[in-house]
Amino acid sequence: MRKIRILIAKPGLDGHDRGALVIAQAMRDHGMEVIYTGLRQSPVQIATAAVQEDVDVVGLSSLSGAHNTLFPKVLEELEKRNAGDIPVIGGGVIPNEDIPFLLEKGIKRIFTSGSPTEEMAIYLKQLLRPEETPIPPKQIAHLGIAVKKIEEVLPFYTNAIGLEVEAIEEVESEGVKIAFLKVGETRIELLEPLHEQSPINSFLAQRGEGVHHIAFEVEDLTSRLSKLKEKGVRLINEESKQGANNSQIAFIHPKEAHGVLVELCEHPEGSED
Repeated sequence: MRKIRILIAKPGLDGHDRGALVIAQAMRDHGMEVIYTGLRQSPVQIATAAVQEDVDVVGLSSLSGAHNTLFPKVLEELEKRNAGDIPVIGGGVIPNEDIPFLLEKGIKRIFTSGSPTEEMAIYLKQLLRPEETPIPPKQIAHLGIAVKKIEEVLPFYTNAIGLEVEAIEEVESEGVKIAFLKVGETRIELLEPLHEQSPINSFLAQRGEGVHHIAFEVEDLTSRLSKLKEKGVRLINEESKQGANNSQIAFIHPKEAHGVLVELCEHPEGSED
């Protein structure tokens, strides 16, 4: 698969291109091929270059205040060359009140001054390589809360909050006893260690009682884990394992989520989430 090719252009009489050069280098750092047309380019020149270079996207940068005129003209010139399917994004010093007009004219996205280059790179990859974009989780499956004794904590959730206990289950492989409390389409899981070797016991010793992890319900957990591994995401479990409620689960290393332990879980087809 070829790299994403992006044309960076400065339309009009704008004589400053520091920002455009920063963007160009940042996109190269993200593995894209960048063609920079230079300063003072007309819409005709930009559209012609986009077609000749067979680019996937055009990025327009403007500091002169003429964006409401020049950006739509670039779109018109692309249409004249049967290249209206090439998406065009814009950036620079663009007032917020001008953004709706530009989007209505056909500009795909406006990145205002100060927008992180990472945000642009992610957007372009999602726009141009949707097959590589992770499918969002179906929902938050549950929040895991570490407790010393379920029977001591449960009255708060049942009497004070009004939740009902669905079930209480022991998962020997994880060394944990779990009380399930349903809240809408998600759950709270109270996690009590079964023995000293339980990961929950270690958590309690280090941090005390509190939120232990957040779990997302996903599809095709095995494939998702493989893709995460390919991207270099640190995993606690590189393969799924048996969890509560006949689910398959795996944990992502908390350093990947800045200190949050994330669980991915998949329930059997037709089972209740």
